[in-house]
This record gives sequence, C-alpha cells and structure tokens, in this order.
Amino acid sequence: MLEITNAKMMYGDLVAVDHLSFTIKPGEIFGLLGTNGAGKTTTFRMIMGLLEPTEGTVLYNGQKVGYHNVNEIGYMIEERSLLTRITVKELMLYFGQLKDMEPKVILERLDYWLKRFDIVAYKDKKIKELSKGNQQKIQFISAIINNPKLLVLDEPFSGLDPINTELFVSVIRDFQKNGSMVVFSSHQLDHVESFCEKIIVLEKGKAIIEGELKNIKKEFRKKKIRIVGNADPDVLRNIEGVYQVLENANEMIVKIEDDSVATKVFNYIKTLDDIQTYDVEEASLSEIFIAKVGNHHEEV
Repeated sequence: MLEITNAKMMYGDLVAVDHLSFTIKPGEIFGLLGTNGAGKTTTFRMIMGLLEPTEGTVLYNGQKVGYHNVNEIGYMIEERSLLTRITVKELMLYFGQLKDMEPKVILERLDYWLKRFDIVAYKDKKIKELSKGNQQKIQFISAIINNPKLLVLDEPFSGLDPINTELFVSVIRDFQKNGSMVVFSSHQLDHVESFCEKIIVLEKGKAIIEGELKNIKKEFRKKKIRIVGNADPDVLRNIEGVYQVLENANEMIVKIEDDSVATKVFNYIKTLDDIQTYDVEEASLSEIFIAKVGNHHEEV
C-alpha cells in the first residue's frame, strides 16, 4: 500500500505541494492530474524517495522508500532519460542490474517486451537511431523490466499515436490485474477516464478534486444531453438552465445546470417528430477538470 499523509513540500518560500493525502491499494490505478506546475512531478519524486517532504509522510508498505525496497518500484519520468549512444540491449542490462536483476532474467524479459511492443528488430540498435515513439516504448520497458509492485508513470502517453497509446494502456491493465499499484499523470483525460478508478486534481499544490471518479462525476451537477434530430438550437438556448448548445455535424450537445433541466428540454423534444436520439449523459472528466480548475484560478 502507498500512503501519503499531509505531505507538504517547500522550495524555499514556494509551496510546491500543500498537505496532500491519498492512499493507493494493490490492484488500483490512481490518476494524479493537474495543469503544468501544479505539483505532480514533485509528488512523484516524494513517492520515489527522491525528495523528503518538508512535512507529513510518504510510506510504501509502511516504510519510506530506500535501498531495501526500491527494486519493487518502476518509475517513468516525463522527460526522456535514455543513454542514446548505447544499444537497447546494453541500456536494459544497465537499468536491470541497477534493480539487482540477473542479466539472464533481464534479457528474457527484454525479449518478451520487445515482442509485445513489436520492436524486436531494435534490440541491437542504438537509442539515438530510434524514432521518438520507439524511444518512448524503450523508456516504458525500462520502468517495467523489474515487474514492479508500484509503477509510477509521469505522462506515459506523451508523443504516442492512438494505437500505441492503447498498447500502453493494455500493459498497465495487466500490471493492475497482477496486483501492482499504478499511479500516473496524463493530459489525455479520455484515457484517465477510461481506466482510472480514483483521482486527485492538483492546482498550485492543493487537491481541488479528489476521490473515486464515479462519485466525482455523480456529484458534479452539470450534465449534457445529446440530441440527433430536427431540434431548434435557438429554442434550446432559451430554456432556463441551458448554458450552452453545441451544433456538431450530426448532433447537438445541450449542456445543462442539473438534472431538473433535462425535464424541460425533454418537454420540448417530445413535441417534435424527427428525433432519433435523446440521451442525458454525465459530464466528462475533461469538462469537470476545466470547470473546477478554471473556477479555482478565478478564486485565486
């Protein structure tokens, strides 16, 4: 279990992380989100034991991270940290042995992951000869080569196309199924929403959204209605409680303040003949993020 309790991190007079608390249990995927400079990377560094919090505690299975348990952790930083003048094989032997792995085990696992990521031909290629996307795969493999029980991923999908992003997601899910704890950040909120159960959104080091994603979406009162048919957007805009109507190519998205407004919209829709779709949906994580973070900026 990973337990962060009232963790505060100061850089001089700057508060980078302000009394942050959360818990991650085995088999959970946890999203740590926020705008640039919100405190995500500092939090990751505290989890990894690279920074000691000014106040509070960061415990992995009841202990601070150190030489005695660091081999159980995998960390992928946002900036590429690869030694570009050596080969993929040499790099993985280097990183694996830092985790006290035997060379034979490292090479067996490397062969598996190269095949899984469809880059077997690059085993003896120098890192600098690889594309940015394939370098990202190699950096990911370096983080998971030791089969970590805690996997920390800072923007793992950066620079990946949709196909390779889904490949990364499938690997992360496999680690979850095997009982690993996964904590990651990503600006691609659709992927966070698709497989993350618990999240925290940071802004200026403070948690402004936290908890189970399903409860966060339920408590966010604003909803949206997807309409396909001949509804008049101007009529919809004049309904009390409707704050935005988006006219897309084949549908309209009507954003409403709460569930009660859906009844008013439906009372209009049921008077029309050619309506193929009327669907009330919860707000997306992206919409909640923009609303909450935007409001926080305004309050500050």
